[in-house]
Amino acid sequence: MVDAATLLVGASGATAAAGSVVAWLAHRGYRRNDSRAMRFLAVGVACIAVVPFFLTYGVGPLLALSDAATLLAVLLANIAGLLSVLYSLEGT
Repeated sequence: MVDAATLLVGASGATAAAGSVVAWLAHRGYRRNDSRAMRFLAVGVACIAVVPFFLTYGVGPLLALSDAATLLAVLLANIAGLLSVLYSLEGT
């Protein structure tokens, strides 16, 4: 039986992998069409789906950050991602 921590890391990794693919596709759309909206969409998806994984399982343990500091970093990445997606939909 798989414990909850292992399942959480697996699910987080799968989310980061899927987010990487979506961000890569959006980046390809940006390069193909020179679309600022697609560039901001790619950055937003990466900040929402990919960056939190590396903050939680990479940077946090590497720098010995507290749980609160790691959570704050993840929340800031999510806010930046959502603002980027919002700008891609409204601002361009």
